[in-house]
Amino acid sequence: MASDDWHLTDDVDEFLARAGDFLRSRPAPHTVHLTVTENLRARGGRIYGGQDPEFGVLEREGQSPREGEADGAPGVRAAFFRTPPHPIVLTALTEGEADALAGQLAGIGRKLSGVNAERDTAAAFAAAWRRRTGAETALRVRMRLYRLGELNVPRPVPPGRARVAGAEDRKLLVRWYEEFCAAVGESAGRDAREWADEHVERGDVMLWETPDATPVAMAGTAPKVAGQIRVLGVYTPAHLRGRGYAGAVTAEASRAALERGAAEVLLFTDLANPTSNGLYQRIGYRPVSDFAVYDFG
Repeated sequence: MASDDWHLTDDVDEFLARAGDFLRSRPAPHTVHLTVTENLRARGGRIYGGQDPEFGVLEREGQSPREGEADGAPGVRAAFFRTPPHPIVLTALTEGEADALAGQLAGIGRKLSGVNAERDTAAAFAAAWRRRTGAETALRVRMRLYRLGELNVPRPVPPGRARVAGAEDRKLLVRWYEEFCAAVGESAGRDAREWADEHVERGDVMLWETPDATPVAMAGTAPKVAGQIRVLGVYTPAHLRGRGYAGAVTAEASRAALERGAAEVLLFTDLANPTSNGLYQRIGYRPVSDFAVYDFG
């Protein structure tokens, strides 16, 4: 397979024109590609505080899709996006495809900080990048993608209620987003103020508040794309954990996603955290597939 089968572009609209049907053919495993590119498209392709984004589409005209791929995107075999300085995010690749992409990107001088993909693809690309560049690679996190089955509110429900975060909660959302990123060991993908403004405008962050109206936990959702909505940014300050707030607010955010017409409600967990994995399964989430993030030295 020739490496130049990968078409590279910095134009999100061109990328979606080429790869959009392919991404929509499997919205669950492609959830990150769908939601991030939708956010970029809505912002005119702009990344806060980073370099220009880059996108790639693997096109092999005249060949049928692999097993499990939809017929709606013949010739499109895979896709990626990267929003530096964050890792490259890949759809599923064979070892040969991973090696060809690593060779093409290394050959044109791209500097990658890591890779985020389904488990086997991430491992294959990390190994290829190490062979091609000599860079050290290290597994940072193993994740599991879950899909909501039948929603179940964990019992007992803590005292209080859920409500949508409004403009009056902006400062709280800024602080909690920064704390959330620190808690999961990741640099903020967005400026916290911009993140808060967008979510307040869309009304897609749910807060759990105690009977005296004190917010104690949050759960956000991404925009609906291809029928899927992903729950994200579930956070409870450390001194308030263990009281059921995270489960309650996640259940209400999931319910809100269903009410917005989501055919699939998804979320990622860190496999190193058995507490959160057990909680989400009690709410009704079921495993879809495992993902991994590798850092490159």
